[in-house]
Amino acid sequence: MTERVTIVGGGLAGSEAAWQLARRGVSVDLFEMRPVRQTPVHQTGDLAELVCSNSLRGNALDQAAGLLKEEMRRMGSLIIRVADEVRVPAGSALAVDRELFARRVTEAVAALPDVRLHREESPRIPEGPVVIVATGPLTSDALAAEIAAFVGQTHLYFYDAVSPVVDAETIEFARTFRASRYGKGGDDYVNCPLDEEEYEAFYRALTTAECAELHAFDHEFFFEGCLPVEVIASRGRDTLRFGPMKPVGLVDPRTGRRPFAVVQLRQDNLAASHFSLVGFRTQLKWGEQRRVFQMIPGLAQAEFIRMGMIHRNTYVNAPSTLEPTFETRQRLGLFFAGQMSGVEGYVESAASGLLAGVGAALRSRGEEPVAFPEDTALGALGHYIARSDPKHYQPTNIAFGLLPELPQRVRDKGRKRMAMAERALGSLDRFQSRLGRLESSPAPLPAVSRG
Repeated sequence: MTERVTIVGGGLAGSEAAWQLARRGVSVDLFEMRPVRQTPVHQTGDLAELVCSNSLRGNALDQAAGLLKEEMRRMGSLIIRVADEVRVPAGSALAVDRELFARRVTEAVAALPDVRLHREESPRIPEGPVVIVATGPLTSDALAAEIAAFVGQTHLYFYDAVSPVVDAETIEFARTFRASRYGKGGDDYVNCPLDEEEYEAFYRALTTAECAELHAFDHEFFFEGCLPVEVIASRGRDTLRFGPMKPVGLVDPRTGRRPFAVVQLRQDNLAASHFSLVGFRTQLKWGEQRRVFQMIPGLAQAEFIRMGMIHRNTYVNAPSTLEPTFETRQRLGLFFAGQMSGVEGYVESAASGLLAGVGAALRSRGEEPVAFPEDTALGALGHYIARSDPKHYQPTNIAFGLLPELPQRVRDKGRKRMAMAERALGSLDRFQSRLGRLESSPAPLPAVSRG
C-alpha cells in the first residue's frame, strides 16, 4: 500500500517535492501558510515565489549550477521546466520573470489530481508515516521551535538580504551601456559606470549610511554568499571593485576605457519594466537606500519598485540530523528539504526538494530511500549536507569541489569541469535505470501552462 505524503511549505523545495511524488503516483497533502499568514519578504500567495533575485545562476555545463540544473531536467524537475519557459535575458545565467514563474508553478501544482493544496499554517511537525518539512528560511516561530526541539539543539541561522529593484522607465539609459556580465553571453546587463571620483563618493556614502536595526536577533552572522553590499564595503576600500562592482571585461563605449567600477542592472521580468541591482543585497534603511543608490550614474531619478531588506534564514545542522537522502536519522519517513535542510541557493533548494521527493516516494511504498551517486551534482549535494563536519557546518552552493576528483589528472580547468560534468550525467543515466526498477510507472501529469 502506498502511504499519502504530507509536505509543509510550498516554496521551491515543497513544490518540487510534490511534483516528484505526483509523477510517481503518490498522493500528497501540501500545506502553505501564505497568503493566510505572510512573511516579512514575500509579496504574494503564489507557490515558489522568488524573493532575493530572479537569477538561478549559471546554465552552462562547465558551471556547477548549470550541471545541477541539467541533472534536474533529466529527472523531470518542475522548477527547471518552468524556469526554462519563462526565462529573461541574462547572458549565460538562467534568470526568470519572477511573477510569471511563481504563477506557472502554482498552476502546475494546483492542477495535479493527487495533490491537495491546503492554505493554512502547520505549527507542528505533522504526524504520519511520510512527511517532508520544506518551510524555508522564514519558518514560523511555532514550527521552528518544534524543529529545534526535534533535532535536539538550537537552530543555526544566518542573516540574508535582498537587492532593490528599480522601475526601468526611471533609469537614465544615456548614462549607461549594455554589455554581458564577466564577458559571457549577450549584452543582457545594463552597466552603470563609475570613475574613481564617483566611486570614492559612493563608497563613503555607503559605509557611513544608517542600517536597519535587527530586532529580536542575537547577533549578526551573514552567510558569505549573501553578504549585504555595505558589509562587503566595510572590509576595505576596494572590496566592492573586486566583488559586485568588478568591471572586468567591460569597456565603456563613450570613453573606450574600462570603468573604475560598475554597477550592473539585470532584467527582472519579461516585460523589461523592472531591473534589479546585481549583488546589492542590503540592510540599509529605506531612506538611506534611495539617498546612496541614487548616487549611481543612471539612477539619480530611479524609483524603487522594491527596497532591499534584511531577514533571518534558519536551517538545521544537517550533518548531525540528515542522511544524503534528506531523511532524518531520528525518525524514518521524516524528510527536510529547502534551505531549512542546510542547503543554500534557489537551485539547491529545488534540488533538495527533488531528492526528498524521490526518497519519500520510495518510503511511502515501504522501500528504503537510495542516495544519488556522489559523482553527480545531486548526489554531491546530499553527501555534503550529511557528511560534513557538524562542528563547522555552513550551507553552501553547489560547486565542482563537492564532487569527487577525476581518476586522471586534467590541468585545464575548463576541460576538467566538462569531464566531471560528462561523468556526472553518465552516472545519473545509470542511476535512473536502477531507480526505475524500484519505482512504479510514473503517472501522467498535466502540461505546464504556457499562457
